[in-house]
Amino acid sequence: MIFNIFFWGLILLAFGCVLAISRADFRRRIIPDVYLFPLLLIGLCLIVFFPYPISVADAVVGAVLGYVLSMGVGLVFEYRMRRRGDMEFPPIGMGDIKLMAVGGLWLGTTGLSIALIVAGVVGGLWAYKKRQKYIPFAPFFFVGGFLSFVLCRFLI
Repeated sequence: MIFNIFFWGLILLAFGCVLAISRADFRRRIIPDVYLFPLLLIGLCLIVFFPYPISVADAVVGAVLGYVLSMGVGLVFEYRMRRRGDMEFPPIGMGDIKLMAVGGLWLGTTGLSIALIVAGVVGGLWAYKKRQKYIPFAPFFFVGGFLSFVLCRFLI
């Protein structure tokens, strides 16, 4: 009984962090650490103490892969933009990079790859429709993360 209450309390707290991160990224194009780090700790608690669909090792590898992959993409884009002299805003911020690490922790390697593909496609379509050069990545990543979690948990 207490076990279930604690589990659903953590899930609700994580959902609140997701909403706050999405709202902040959509409005101000920043992902605050005050919501990102609790989401990381909640993910760690769920993976270690509760029956979770991915193993601890896959979660750690997913977190490292998410961080390194997004950091590499950010550095490549930043280098190309600096060479062209088009450095209005950085292409990917540190909040997005930390978000990929948290997403890798929650979803593992397979779920992270599905979430990134879905987020890229949906975010690109949204930017094309709105004709925007820069998009808030966090809301689209959370949609992709939810869809990949459902896909990996129930269909694969």
